[in-house]
Amino acid sequence: MPSSHTALVVGLATAVGIHDGFDSSIFAICIVVAAVVSYDASGVRLHSGRQATLPVDHPVYDSWHEVHDGRLREMLGHTPEEVLAGGLLGLIVSGILQGLVLKSVPASVGDP
Repeated sequence: MPSSHTALVVGLATAVGIHDGFDSSIFAICIVVAAVVSYDASGVRLHSGRQATLPVDHPVYDSWHEVHDGRLREMLGHTPEEVLAGGLLGLIVSGILQGLVLKSVPASVGDP
């Protein structure tokens, strides 16, 4: 599954860039937040999930494997491909929605 958190922050950054300009300071802040969220999704959270396995010498290891067919469900975080897919999804959806909104709003409404 694509990273929904990454899709959200990339979509936000895209919308802010389209609305306020890609050279605005608020867009730069959105890019930094998107980078932190993406790094967290693919780095910190993914490695935390990989370390959450049940060790072989754990007292309940044998009974756990009998009940759950030897599979643990400790999925946490996203692979880099899932983060990239979430980012692309956020970029595309935000671009489409901005295009729909900008087409439906008269030019004099949003302009100062």
